[in-house]
Amino acid sequence: MTTYGTIPASSLPSANLDYLSRAKARIKDGLGARRPWKLMFNIHSLNFPRTFSEAISRFRANLAYFRMNYAIIVLLILFLSLLWHPISLIVFIIMMAVWLFLYFLRDEPLAIFNRTIDDRVVLVVLGVSTFVFLLLTDATSNILVSVLIGAVVVLVHASLRRTDDLYDEESTGLVSGPSSSS
Repeated sequence: MTTYGTIPASSLPSANLDYLSRAKARIKDGLGARRPWKLMFNIHSLNFPRTFSEAISRFRANLAYFRMNYAIIVLLILFLSLLWHPISLIVFIIMMAVWLFLYFLRDEPLAIFNRTIDDRVVLVVLGVSTFVFLLLTDATSNILVSVLIGAVVVLVHASLRRTDDLYDEESTGLVSGPSSSS
């Protein structure tokens, strides 16, 4: 008996489920780099730096520590600014899907014409193409202003937030939560 032209029913759903579970795990790992919002916006950790060099030091430390949170904030500001430009919003959502599939959710290195493409090249090409495609949607000033507002928000927060209560959970073994020694 031949089964010419038929797709085995057992292999197709399991492959899709396997891909979806890998994608879910990669998204969870990516968002795992996000720090708790409560820690980021702790009102007691905000004060003015005494010197310019202290502000630069705070900015560098906070930018490294809260990088995923800052990226989410800038993307949220950009998204909100595009609500009044539906074509730009559609382009933004399409480009986010492209980012997911070509950068965040792939398991193997990207290969084009049997040549492996470095992740940095993929990152630069996706970043530039996203920016160019959004600028082609006639919302140029809106996009530039929203990115500038996001950069100012990040700069102000990273400069004003003290770094003495930040820690790296992977290297120190500390966990966020109340300590048992109090």
